[in-house]
Amino acid sequence: MTHVIASTCTREGDCVEVCPVDCIIPGPKDNTEWNAIFYIDPETCIDCGACVPVCPPEAIFPEEDLPEENEADVALNASFFTEGPGYWDYDLDEQRGAA
Repeated sequence: MTHVIASTCTREGDCVEVCPVDCIIPGPKDNTEWNAIFYIDPETCIDCGACVPVCPPEAIFPEEDLPEENEADVALNASFFTEGPGYWDYDLDEQRGAA
């Protein structure tokens, strides 16, 4: 299984700093389709859970514990890496906070 960032993400970015495999990526602020949240790559996530306790809005869940109202966020996180921008070179401080 993987962890999922729910749509309640507030783009704090603390999760990026603790991820041991660098699989958490912000949606680019200048991209209106993807700028709402940060995303976890389900193919790279090692399910370590390091990101969960540092998330201020408590928006990161193991996939099996994701609240029912956020089930669509599983596909949203995956599609960021298959259809969206995916991995890109960014400045974390510039990408923190609301777009």
